[in-house]
Order: sequence, then C-alpha cells, then structure tokens
Amino acid sequence: MCGFVGYVGLTNNEAIDVGLVVAMNDTISHRGPDGEGFAFLGDYKNEDVLKLKGERSDALVFQENSKRTLALAHRRLSIIDLSNAAAQPMQSIDKTITLLFNGEIYNHQEIRKELVEKGHKFTTNHSDTEMIIYAYKEWGIECVKRFRGMFAIALWDETNDTLWLIRDKIGVKPLYFTEQNGRIYFASEIKAIIEDKSIKRAINHEGMFNYLSFLTVPAPQTLFKDIYKIPAGHYIKIENGKAGELEQYWDVFDDVKMTQSDEEIIQDDLLKELAKSIEYRGVADIPVGVFLSGGVDSSVNAALFSKAAKYPVKAFSVGYKNDNELKSYTNEFEFAQQAAKHTNCEYYQQELTQQDFIDFLPKLIHHQDEPIGDPVCMPVYYVSKLAKENNITVCQVGEGSDELFWGYETWKYLLRLQNLTDIKLIPNFLKKALLKGLSIAGKEDAVYYEWLKRGTENKKIFWGGAEAFSETQKNKLLSKEFKKNIEPNYSSWSVINKHYQDFLAKAPEKSNLNWMTYMDLKMRLPELLLMRVDKMSMAVSLEARVPFLDDRFVTHAMGISSKLKTKKKVSKYILKKAVEGLIPNNIIYRKKQGFGAPVYDWMMDDLGDIAKEKIELFNKNTGYLDMIYVDSVFQRKDGRQIWYLLNLALWWEYYIYEKAN
Repeated sequence: MCGFVGYVGLTNNEAIDVGLVVAMNDTISHRGPDGEGFAFLGDYKNEDVLKLKGERSDALVFQENSKRTLALAHRRLSIIDLSNAAAQPMQSIDKTITLLFNGEIYNHQEIRKELVEKGHKFTTNHSDTEMIIYAYKEWGIECVKRFRGMFAIALWDETNDTLWLIRDKIGVKPLYFTEQNGRIYFASEIKAIIEDKSIKRAINHEGMFNYLSFLTVPAPQTLFKDIYKIPAGHYIKIENGKAGELEQYWDVFDDVKMTQSDEEIIQDDLLKELAKSIEYRGVADIPVGVFLSGGVDSSVNAALFSKAAKYPVKAFSVGYKNDNELKSYTNEFEFAQQAAKHTNCEYYQQELTQQDFIDFLPKLIHHQDEPIGDPVCMPVYYVSKLAKENNITVCQVGEGSDELFWGYETWKYLLRLQNLTDIKLIPNFLKKALLKGLSIAGKEDAVYYEWLKRGTENKKIFWGGAEAFSETQKNKLLSKEFKKNIEPNYSSWSVINKHYQDFLAKAPEKSNLNWMTYMDLKMRLPELLLMRVDKMSMAVSLEARVPFLDDRFVTHAMGISSKLKTKKKVSKYILKKAVEGLIPNNIIYRKKQGFGAPVYDWMMDDLGDIAKEKIELFNKNTGYLDMIYVDSVFQRKDGRQIWYLLNLALWWEYYIYEKAN
C-alpha cells in the first residue's frame, strides 16, 4: 500500500519544477512513510535531478530520456518484498515500462510463476509491483483482469507513447486526475494534485447536488470542478499526447453464473471461497491484524484468518465513553471480546469521546480530500490508529458483506415497497392524489413522500444504502443562486438510471434485491464506504484489506439466488448458515447494529453551535443554501443532515475559502 502522484505533458512538454514534484509527493507522505522515489522522464535538466539526489539521499531518484515529458513520484509503505529492489517508480529491465502502483496483488506469485515459464526475467525476489510490469508486457492492458487484489496503477509505456491510469475492479483504491495546463495530472489523493497552485479550485455544482443525495460525489466527478476520479473497474488511456475516454474493463455481471446447487453445497462453497479470500489477504511480509466489532462479518473474518495465520492475530475495536447516555449508539465491546476469545485473537479496545471527534475534525477534512458524509470516518480513523500504535500496519476489515447478502434492516422496507410498486396494486392517479394530499399536509420532507414520488414517476425506489437529502428536500435546501449553475430539473436519478440500464442489460437475475446489491457495488461501496476506509486508515499509514470484496468472491456471491440471501425472515441467511459452528450462534443471529458514530447526540450538543456557525460562513460567501430551510433542519434536530452540511461547509472552508484568502 502506497501513494503516488505524477503528470504527463500533452500539448505542454515543458518540465514542471523538480521542487514542485517533491512538494506534491510530500503531501501524501502519510500513505508511505517507509520510502520515496522519483522518475523524471523527458525534458528535465540533469543538474536539477542531481540536486534532488543530494537533498534526498535515501530516495530513489532517476532520470531517463523520453519522447514526452513526465514525472512520476511515489511514497512507499513496505508490506510485500521489503527490499530496496522493490522500490518505486519501478522500470522494466529494458526501461520501456515505468510503473507506479498503490495496493496489493494477492495472486502475484501464481502470475509470476506463469510469466517465468513464458521466459520473463525478474530482478526482485517476490515484488508484486514487478509482476505487473511483465504481465503488461505479456498480455497488454488485458493483464489487469487477471489481478486478484486492490490497486491503482499508473503505467508509462515509452515504446507506444502511452500512459495508462487504472483503478481496481471493485474500487478499493482511489485514483484522481485532471487535464489542465496542457498536461494530465494524477494522484492517489486530490491534495497532491492541487499542491500545484496553478490547478484551479472551485466547487463542482453538479457534484455538490449529488453529494447532498449520496453523502459522496459519484464517480467520475469529484466536488472539485474539473478534477475527476476513475470509477471502479475502469481505466483511461493517454496516447500520443491525447486523453481517451474512460473505459470499463470489468463489471461484476461479466463473470456471474447463477448456481443451481443444493443449499448445503452452496453453503460449503461459499465458506470455501470466503476462506480463500481471507487467506489471500494475509499475504504480507509483516503481521496482519483485524478490525473486530463483534458482528457476524468481522467475527467470521477473525475466525477464518486466525486459522490461516501462523501467528497470534491482533484484533481492534472502538466504542464510546458513557454509551448508556447516548440515544443513537450502544457499544459492542461485549460481543467483540467474546469473538476475540473464541478466535484466540489478542484483543485491544478504546473508548472515544465527543472531544476526540472535535479534535479530529481538522484532520478529517484534510484527509477526506472531498466530503465523505459518513460520520463513521471518525471511529475508522481511531481504530486504525489503535492498530498502528500496537505495531500493526495491515488490517482486514468487513466492508461489503451487508451489500452482498442483504444485511441492512432498512433494505427490508424498501424491498417490500418496491415489490408492491412493481405489481401496481395502486393506480397512478391514486398515487398522485395521495402525493398531493401529503404535500398539502406539509409532509413533503417525509421519506415516505419521496418513495411514493419515485414510484409514481416509475423510478426505482432504492437509490443506494445511504441517502442524505431527498430530491424534494434538496429543492428546498438549495437557493435560486445555486440552481442557476445546474441544468433545469436536474435530478440525481440521472446517476442512478445509468446503472439501472446496465443492470437490466446484464443481470442474469433481475430481482429487486439483486438491483440493490448492484447499485451499492457501483456507487456507495467504492465512493463512500471504501473511501472512508482508505482515507482514514492511510491517514495513520495503515493498509486496510477487504476480503468480502475480493472480485472472485463478489462474483461467486452474485451467482447465489436472492431467495437464499434472505429466507424465513433472516437477513444474510445463506452466509449465516454457512458459518454456523465457526463462531457462536449468539453472534451470528444477534440483531445487527452496525459500526456507527453518535452524531445525533453530538450535533444536538456543543457541536450544534459549531455547525451553525460554519454553515452560515459557507452560505454567506456562496449564497448556495436557503437558510430558512437550514434552520428547519436544526429545529427538527436532524443530527445526521446537520453533519452532512457541516462536512460540506468545512471542506469548502479548508480547500476553497482559506486557499483564496
């Protein structure tokens, strides 16, 4: 796990100052404290590169001739092949390929063996980075389909004057880019790109509109105007000085085959696939730990990994002090401790306070890059910090299981509602009359009003596992001044509909439950849940691995009928049956709570005044919000919606306002 930044000249072949490239790389030093490297290709002065070598004597620094001017910079977190030979940027022996890589390829040894048999020579002992170079030489860009792992890749092919920017299939690792100043800039984090002061900083209005729906900005947009992120399973090709379109190289339905096996066989196969994925995520030259909440997912992870590991596994959990006084959260320490004892893990826990959250806010905004509205960013940061303080640099986490196996309570109601809508029990004219009645009664802000409205308009009711404001609420929240910047009648449905059309075209089973999973795989997981894990864990130089989101395990899970994912009113039925006997039944079948943060309580306490002040500052300078409606959010004490607005306001203050003043 690492971080990188770079650029390639398009119409502008002038070299960027070496000192600026170093400064851009320094902004992401937290992603890789174990080493740094720089490659300067093309029109760079030899004396500038020699000066850097003298100033950073421990860094890998090299210069090569090139038909195009570019710079590649890397920060290293040493996990696989700790030797200096595995440092980056890495080149092929013939120097035609130069590579930047962030992530891990868990099946790199199998692919390497195949490449050796085909005659490729390796200079490192077991670097997965070097494997990527020769896989590309052997199979071209199609090689990425073979990789079982998480990755962001920038690969320069000198022979073909081509730069590839690639994001992994599920979207575990981020990769951002922008085309400005006659160049393509790219990086693991936006802050590295905008360290170049010539890069414009402005709000992307469409992105802001969608953030207020989804708690994040859907790819390929970001909240920064003209700065983009590569969507999961996509790459972009920059060839002969011209950037192509984003291309999708993988979709979960590309490989899905519906299983027809008996239920017991499905259970056995599911457990075997999960065990294999978890075993792969133990591939490292240093110890690997686990995050442990005491829920079924993290407990199964701990149990299977403890069986595979050749050392005592450390497990980490966080909660909150005086949780008995909180309305919106109860600690799960009792179950985490039970799971740790059952799986023979070394257990560590920490209690957090509201003051911890307040102290963390500046770091949160800095490391998020753009708002990630989920308040769980805070406990993810602190549990990552707890692991790092106990000499663990890699942890396995449980993201993805709830989406694959129908683990959320709210999904039950939405599924029932969608099924009722589909069979058209209520004629449309009655729905419209009911909508009008609810509007007259002042119920437009109610969630059921929005669901009914979607059903009336023949839109899917499920837009994702987390929503901030409904379309009706946003229409009231956003000012006339803001609405001038987006298309008339623009709706976040345009984002959803694109994925829905793909679902209709590709899904072998077109059930509503399958749609809910697919939608979250396309957007909420890669752009919200996985980004909160990546940004918060890397803030303390810790790598997070997600075994439930191994692409082959995801494909396997999507081939199981929806009828087995919920059965006899049991959520995650097939997974729970598969792991019976592995962990205690009281953990398997206890009511799901979820990993959370008590923002409801905090926003109604001291943080409420801070939130009001920051949101007012944002609006005073932009005029984008209707403060009468904002006041109504405070009056109804909707702590979560207040937090979403505060996160937006703090981002704007830190990244836009302060930099302009």
